[in-house]
Amino acid sequence: MAALDSQKLSPTEETEVQQWITTSERLKSSPSDASILDKLNSHLTSCTTLLGTKPSKADVAIYESLAPAVKSWSPEQRTGERGHPHILRHLDFVQNSGVFGLKVDDADKVKVDLDEVLYVKPPTDAKAEKERLKKEKAAAAAAAAGGSGSGITTTLVDRTKAAAETVVNAAVEVKDKAAAAVGAAPATEKPKKEKKEKAPKPQKAPAVTTPPSPHLIDLRVGHILKAIKHPEADSLYVSTIAMGDQPGTDDTSEYEGQVCRTVCSGLNGLIPLEEMQGRKVVVVANLKPVKMRGIKSCAMVLAASPKLKEGEVDDHKGPVELVIPPAGAVTGERVTFEGWRGEPEGVLNPKKKVWETFQPGFTTTDSLEVVFDGKLVKEAGKEEVGKLTTASGGVCTVKTLKGATVR
Repeated sequence: MAALDSQKLSPTEETEVQQWITTSERLKSSPSDASILDKLNSHLTSCTTLLGTKPSKADVAIYESLAPAVKSWSPEQRTGERGHPHILRHLDFVQNSGVFGLKVDDADKVKVDLDEVLYVKPPTDAKAEKERLKKEKAAAAAAAAGGSGSGITTTLVDRTKAAAETVVNAAVEVKDKAAAAVGAAPATEKPKKEKKEKAPKPQKAPAVTTPPSPHLIDLRVGHILKAIKHPEADSLYVSTIAMGDQPGTDDTSEYEGQVCRTVCSGLNGLIPLEEMQGRKVVVVANLKPVKMRGIKSCAMVLAASPKLKEGEVDDHKGPVELVIPPAGAVTGERVTFEGWRGEPEGVLNPKKKVWETFQPGFTTTDSLEVVFDGKLVKEAGKEEVGKLTTASGGVCTVKTLKGATVR
């Protein structure tokens, strides 16, 4: 707690911390106030901590105010349709993370059963929702037009018919006059026009092809809003991840107000499920979607594992560490390797094997930074080492694995 008291916060963050501390005081006296709980749960939908990702004494204050009441919450209050699952997740994070310095005895902790989820809000199909709103608007416009009176409608139809008949009659009259004029006049042959020689068509310039490069891989900052175990595969997690897509993008759905993709990852048993909740990651966003045991996976979470020595076989036992975006990275922000910047492909063509070609160059340094090593991939065109960074220069890292394979 001493570390949190001495941490440096911006004036805006200080103000926000004080507001949450005031909220915690209100919750002490009214821990079941639905309006406060709903607001807090909604705020934590897309945040790991009350400040987003930065821990503060406000998180501790909320925990101390709510924990005694939450211990006695029913399953419905915790994860039911009208429950507050994000508050539960936040309290569990605060009581178990060493950064807050609480050191809560196991007997005093809020008990959390990760498998007890009574209600999962169904995702909204963004395209279907847009189409539904368009139909409603059209129906409303038709109803408004229909209510303006049948007499006016009939008059407009009659006028349209009359105008059409007038035009037809005039056309017939002009045609008859023209025919009479042709019959009375001496026949004269029009001189034949000389045919012009067609100019040769200019040849199309050859299509410009972009040389293969790591920048064709669309790497972005993603935010895992929730993660669950795959119902049909013991080794997989199914995560709902926001990664900056626009509404209506293919293979996306809306989850709690954000445009998200469903992503399957083989991390079950390698990374605890609680560490997958509400955190920022780096994703590969332009791989072709694939079905994994019945669930369509529309991206890939980037993670590091020890590099195999010659002759070794991957036993998939780990350790594995998720790639960590730099502090302050925004959801959907692109990350690229220094020296290999450029626009990514829309969707990588599996036949061109761009990912398979350049992934072997993804590794980590002794300072735990994620880099692309051009010496490991001859197609890279240069033997440089480029850090994986955001536009502002923040570097993506891992916790402990040096010289690792990143994929």
